[in-house]
Amino acid sequence: MRFKLFIILLFSFFILPLFCLAQSDISAGGEVFKAKVLEITDQRELIREDGSINIQQNIKLIGLSGSYKHKEILIEGISDIEVISANTYKKGDKVFVTYDKDAEGNDYFFITDYVRSSYLFYLSLIFALVILFVGKKRGLKALISLILSFIIIIKFIVPQILAGQNPLLISVAGCFIILALIIYVTEGFNRKSHLALLSVFFSLLITIILSCLFTNLSRLTGLANEDAMFLIGATTMAIDFKGLLLAGILIGTIGVLDDIIIAQIEAVRQIREANPSLVKKKIFSMAYEIGNTHLGAIVNTLFLTYAGVSLPLLLLFSLHQEPFLTFSQVINNELIATEIVRALVGSIGVALSLPIATFFGVYFYKK
Repeated sequence: MRFKLFIILLFSFFILPLFCLAQSDISAGGEVFKAKVLEITDQRELIREDGSINIQQNIKLIGLSGSYKHKEILIEGISDIEVISANTYKKGDKVFVTYDKDAEGNDYFFITDYVRSSYLFYLSLIFALVILFVGKKRGLKALISLILSFIIIIKFIVPQILAGQNPLLISVAGCFIILALIIYVTEGFNRKSHLALLSVFFSLLITIILSCLFTNLSRLTGLANEDAMFLIGATTMAIDFKGLLLAGILIGTIGVLDDIIIAQIEAVRQIREANPSLVKKKIFSMAYEIGNTHLGAIVNTLFLTYAGVSLPLLLLFSLHQEPFLTFSQVINNELIATEIVRALVGSIGVALSLPIATFFGVYFYKK
């Protein structure tokens, strides 16, 4: 009874901010609407010094949504200004168009990107069907927990950070709520889930302490990423970018924590039911060996995920151009240092969750 009361109090401590913190609306200038390419009225190819080709286009569009629905628009993309990331479009493509006014008050249109939502919807449908086919009832629970996690990130964590709240505190609360929902939805409201949540609490606590410590020691600002730079001036509230960096580390770690913690407590349960006469020390040793077999794969997954995100940056640094001539100079760059701290701190939190979950499972789990 005391154990359940402790879990309820622990969960309430993290879920209270969800109701106490008010959300604020973030307004954006201009209008974004969908449009369809009717015709490429003109096109010009520019050959860069490295031999690559940059294509500029004048495009006639018709609006598909918003105040410009059914209205024709002409976008002049041919100019002396070269846009490196510009896409090449063809007749029939659906795109997002942004409307705004320039400094002189004239209407200004530009294409931001392709409309990819329909294809992403098809991929999401295939994903859901595969999960349901393979996992059946557990697959359904996994999808429900995934949707709930997405809602918490989009409706709670992101709005609160944009409203000027402390990103670290918001993310700690959000991550704990996400893991609690995942655990209780997939495993049910039982002692196994309570122990998993307790293990999550201590694992997250270690990850938070290490993140704060090494982010400060490494003098990371959170501003090295160009995406963070776009946020400056995008909202009236000041954003704590170092806190945002710490929040990213936590969110990147929670998915792996859920996997290893649940697996360890389940391993303890199976061993105990297979041989109830085993002493706790032996159960701990056996369950720990089971966890060790896939710990390396989990840590590698976490590390390679971060490495994959920064792969273009690693390729750039491998060219050995100033100021990245030595290994020390490369890792000293804030972008690379950020990914190193992110990967190693997350991996340490995941690795320590193995003995933590095994200990709680052995000493507190009952049949």
